[in-house]
Amino acid sequence: MHADLSRLTFRPERHYSAVLAQQGRVQLDADANEQTVIELVGRRALTADLIGQHGGPAGATGFAITFQGGKRDLDDLVIGSGRYYVDGIPLDADRPQPGVPVPDEDADADADDAQVAPDAAAPTAAAPWTYWDQPDAYLDRERAGDRLPTRFPFVVYLKVWERSVTAAEDPALREVALGAALPDTAARVKVVWQVRPLPLSELPELAAAGGSDAAQPTPDEVRRAFRAWADRQEAPGARIALRAERPERADEDPCLVAPDARYRGPENQLYRVEVHDGGSAREATFKWSRENGSVVFPVDDLDGTWVQLATLGGDTKLDLDVGDRVEFVDSAYASRLEPLPLLRVEELDLPGRRVRLSGEPAQGVARRPELNPYLRRWDHRDGHRRPSGGTRPGAGARVQHGAVRIEEGRWLPLEDGVEVYFAPGGSYRTGDFWCAPARTATGTVEWPTDAARRPLLQPPLGVAVHHAPLALVTGEQGAVDLRLAFGPLAGAIPAASAEQLAAEREARQEEIAAETTSGQNPRSETTAGAEAAAAPDADTGAAGAAGQGKDRDPGAGGGRGGRRHG
Repeated sequence: MHADLSRLTFRPERHYSAVLAQQGRVQLDADANEQTVIELVGRRALTADLIGQHGGPAGATGFAITFQGGKRDLDDLVIGSGRYYVDGIPLDADRPQPGVPVPDEDADADADDAQVAPDAAAPTAAAPWTYWDQPDAYLDRERAGDRLPTRFPFVVYLKVWERSVTAAEDPALREVALGAALPDTAARVKVVWQVRPLPLSELPELAAAGGSDAAQPTPDEVRRAFRAWADRQEAPGARIALRAERPERADEDPCLVAPDARYRGPENQLYRVEVHDGGSAREATFKWSRENGSVVFPVDDLDGTWVQLATLGGDTKLDLDVGDRVEFVDSAYASRLEPLPLLRVEELDLPGRRVRLSGEPAQGVARRPELNPYLRRWDHRDGHRRPSGGTRPGAGARVQHGAVRIEEGRWLPLEDGVEVYFAPGGSYRTGDFWCAPARTATGTVEWPTDAARRPLLQPPLGVAVHHAPLALVTGEQGAVDLRLAFGPLAGAIPAASAEQLAAEREARQEEIAAETTSGQNPRSETTAGAEAAAAPDADTGAAGAAGQGKDRDPGAGGGRGGRRHG
């Protein structure tokens, strides 16, 4: 998550169930965030255990797929409203209800005399989402890769993941009463769902099971083949390690840090290493930030390579400088997870809050104000931030399309003694990230190690992507539903049947008959024994009880005698 965080402390292997605040202690964002994650993980695990990997409530199951062939337009899918769960994550396919505006008071006088239908001001029902206008996909009809397959059949599935949102992307999160000079407050985590197509050629398990023959595969066969494909997509393909190593020429560094410190930075940081271009090691690149990628600058206007910003940063630590690498981001770009080249800051116009970049942003990015475009700063350069004392000699960064090329099997220096290691044989996905806090108090980077203090290779912290099949589109006439549904756990309490009531009466009659047969005494043996044992106490208090009983009304007494007289 791109947010201004101190560190990430949630560790599922430690099985913590709650975070307890102690009196008189400093309140940290990491503690509150860990409690949120503990509750979220537990709730989703319980939901997935009860429902399964995916499913929807019976009667309100969302994401029903209806194919619409386009005679003059492109093919489309209608996405039914309702709710659905994928790996315990709740999804809502309902389109928000359109609002009703207040009538214009300055309308012509003729409009006042016109007849107005009684239901003219009533809100209209929201139309369902479609493939092309679904809220978080931002599909482009001009891009061939976004269009539905022309060959039938194909699978339609859900892709679900989460991303962070700050006030730079959603200005409504900012409390304007705090003023523009203060930073924003808390960030948000957004669930992103996207309906996507998948050709059957991507499911080799169907061919192995004979499902790709002329006969149409069964829904269970498609579900099993899709699950195997999804497991391959969700499995982590890369592992890295981070460490702090004292540079060889650290003695020449005049910074005021401990002489034996391995981390040479002057401040505490949360380093983030994120994959930019995915693929194999030959194709993949990465970018890194000492601020967890949280340094952003909202864009007010774009004129070629000149970009006017709402602010240039609050101080020299969070500003822009010539040579910085930046990434154009808006809601569509952040949701598509498709990398574009990073740009370099070439010139600054401080009075005008403008920067000139090394190129224009790609088509479809940062040109729609309603998508709230902004620049995100990354901290790598063509070389390194502090090459004199913070890196080893001859270890300059190899930049490709603005990002650093991945080199496996060796430690790559970032800055101030911080180094990253990519394990050989990795398969990299855009958006995968790792975080490590660097602390001046210890002069190290906090990273898991073994008993010999060797850094351990770790899978990425995210992005965790989830998948669920929705339908098998067989042609223009229909689709096979692949969704699952579950009913409510609660139900009506069943009334006793006539047979059960008759059996109860018969059992009661047999019990009474057995008691009557043994000594003509309707009392049970247990009751008779208890009364006999209490007889001496009753004789001792007989006189007092008789005296008190003279004033009582026989008809008002409680117990068995009162009922007889009544």
